Amino acid sequence: MKEFILDARNVPKAVITTAIESGVDFILIKEEQANDIKKLGRVKLIIQDKEGNLSDDFVIVKIENKADEEKAANLAKSGKKVIVETTDWTIIPLENLIAQSPNIYSIVKNSEEAKTSAGILEKGVKGIVLRTTDMNEVKKVAKVIKEDTEKLNFIKAKVTAIKPIGMGDRVAVDTTSLLKRGEGMLVGNSSAGMILVHGETEESEYVASRPFRVNAGAVHMYTRVPNGKTTYLSELSAGKEVMIYDFNGNGRVVYVGRAKVERRPMLLIEAEYEGKKLSAVLQNAETIRVVKPDGTPISVVDLKVGDEIVGYVEEAGRHFGMKVEETILEK
Repeated sequence: MKEFILDARNVPKAVITTAIESGVDFILIKEEQANDIKKLGRVKLIIQDKEGNLSDDFVIVKIENKADEEKAANLAKSGKKVIVETTDWTIIPLENLIAQSPNIYSIVKNSEEAKTSAGILEKGVKGIVLRTTDMNEVKKVAKVIKEDTEKLNFIKAKVTAIKPIGMGDRVAVDTTSLLKRGEGMLVGNSSAGMILVHGETEESEYVASRPFRVNAGAVHMYTRVPNGKTTYLSELSAGKEVMIYDFNGNGRVVYVGRAKVERRPMLLIEAEYEGKKLSAVLQNAETIRVVKPDGTPISVVDLKVGDEIVGYVEEAGRHFGMKVEETILEK
């Protein structure tokens, strides 16, 4: 997720409050503003001292020529967090800088510039620094930067086996967001073949809906987190980020509020797509649902061999949650 910084050195207090409410990561201020800003909310500050130096290894480089661009690149390579300012805002210097270092931030005036900066060379800048006195523009930029999304190419997999496998430890993930019908988490015994497990949005004669929860399955399984990475379900805890997807593959970042591990009877569900295997170990209960291609949730107790469910396949191979290219066989 990109970092969102508000340049608050010359803006009204209402704009700063809006930025805090919108989830800004840092606020750039002058030294004399610090006490007042700290009263508005708990937020990280980048403080400019009387000599113009910034805290937390940030530097601002104004680019007017090639020499300035080289200076910015060298500072970024040395570990500095370089905020790039251009007299004539253009994509080209940012392309060159991003290609050399990930420590590049760009100053923008509105959400359109923020969107462009976030997507340069596909990976984009590390963060954006917004200069505006317009509260609505703050909200628009926050939506672009903070509501991180991704799109995956989901597939229709055919269920090939459903096997009770006894007791196991499963993780119920309670998020700080409400899920909609058709949304859930991708989980899998292998990162190469994952199944979409539906959120507990549905009413049942046995239990009330819990639209913030995904009963995600066994502790050993992978699930997806931001930036194309995976983590084990057992590693989820309060405050961590996790990806939620709808049945069309549209993903968004949510935060974990609680992860409950409890011992429950489990099912192994296996499916196949064009010769590739997908599998997951889920709790054996009526309230646990996977997703049909049209977005309809179906309980694992009603699932049958031959049914089509939504899933995702990629080349196998993960090292500390990051995709790697090496020969790995997962069974």
